[in-house]
Amino acid sequence: MIPVILSGGSGSRLWPLSRKQYPKQFLALAGDHTLFQQTLQRLSFEGMQPAVLVANQDHRFIVQEQLDGIGLEAQSMLLEPFGRNTAPAVAIAAMQLVAEGRDELMLVLPADHVLKDQRAFQQALALATIAAERGEMVLFGVPAERPETGYGYIRGQVDGNLPDGISRVAQFVEKPDEARARQYVESGDYFWNSGMFLFRASRYLEELKHHDVDIYDTCLLALERSKRDGIAVSIDPATFACCPDNSIDYAVMEKTARACVVPLSAGWNDVGSWSSIWEVHDKDKNGNVTKGDVVVQDSHNCLVHGNGKLVSVIGLEDIVVVETKDAMMIAHKDRVQDVKKLVNKLDADGRSETQNHCAVYRPWGSYDSVDMGGRFQVKHITVKPGAQLSLQMHHHRAEHWIVVSGTAQVTCDNKTFLLTENQSTYIPIASVHRLANPGKIPLEIIEVQSGSYLGEDDIERLDDVYGRAPQTATVHSIAR
Repeated sequence: MIPVILSGGSGSRLWPLSRKQYPKQFLALAGDHTLFQQTLQRLSFEGMQPAVLVANQDHRFIVQEQLDGIGLEAQSMLLEPFGRNTAPAVAIAAMQLVAEGRDELMLVLPADHVLKDQRAFQQALALATIAAERGEMVLFGVPAERPETGYGYIRGQVDGNLPDGISRVAQFVEKPDEARARQYVESGDYFWNSGMFLFRASRYLEELKHHDVDIYDTCLLALERSKRDGIAVSIDPATFACCPDNSIDYAVMEKTARACVVPLSAGWNDVGSWSSIWEVHDKDKNGNVTKGDVVVQDSHNCLVHGNGKLVSVIGLEDIVVVETKDAMMIAHKDRVQDVKKLVNKLDADGRSETQNHCAVYRPWGSYDSVDMGGRFQVKHITVKPGAQLSLQMHHHRAEHWIVVSGTAQVTCDNKTFLLTENQSTYIPIASVHRLANPGKIPLEIIEVQSGSYLGEDDIERLDDVYGRAPQTATVHSIAR
């Protein structure tokens, strides 16, 4: 069995903690490890192969860093230039396997869900395997326990041709209003749609070709035109742009006659909203969930997430407060599904706060904007051991580097030299330069930029060990 992990979501409902360039699957929202890492860790049992990962091209190095953090490897990494929903993502994974002469069962899992009961998960998987081996298209359904309006629902019905405990899918229902959701729960015939599937690779492709040939043909051509670099496969953007945007549910599962549902009672939560985060965490005697430097007084059933500042709340009930360095979001728990609408409005207004945190992650480390004004900007830069930035130059700004800890190897025009703690150097405008960490511990520096223009697109990249495309100052990008 091959797990196919879908890691392309943006997690906009968990803004401001989740951002497009660092979405929720890469955050530790329900434990010490990130949701992505937890998804991989629960697959570490006999019979399960290393995962096929489907992720956004921009997240390639974040994915690799998260794999390294738990000591796991992927068998392949399919990198999408942009999202086209789950049907194309799974199609390309299946096509790659079939092209390699392999036709194992594919366990399709989102990278950002929580499952608390590992034993129950494996029991459901064993039952699903029986059906999938017989050519069924299995969907894992979570028995609906409450009138949740943020989930899709599935109605199951008895089918004597299926093994005991498995139902035929009779109906898919989009997110209902509360009255209908309450009826579904009371009937006992409905499941929440978990977004988790099991089927053989060739069966999925057969159904997709029959029900949505446009996705099938476009994905096949996009894979043929893709570029391979080790385990990474970069999907051809020009071809993939022509692919319809559709989910597995709409493209295949709602149309096939072979869809069945296996009950999954394993403490599942899609962590799709701030109310879901509240649900999966331990609470104090008043039902509050707090993280960070938080003081709560005379408040009940609140979620208060601090990220540096002291956050205090008084006399609140069913309120979510999330603080980050550059944004704060306050909402009633009954309205947290509308956070996505807020993010869409911020995007339309051109606000950068939906894209990146103040801390921006790169394959070599990260940088955090500390302060900025009209002609200056101060950054805290961290470079991982053995890593280096691209060889680059700027046309409008100079830079001063001060080493806080570690050892810096600095290239500036024709000179290369080392700097240690409390030493500094100056990089003039238009100088060709590079910063590297030759040491065994993280390198931390303070960078002070000064000049007439300080945008991240004022960069001409001349050489890069991470294989990123050469970049000139006329191309607008935030990569450095």
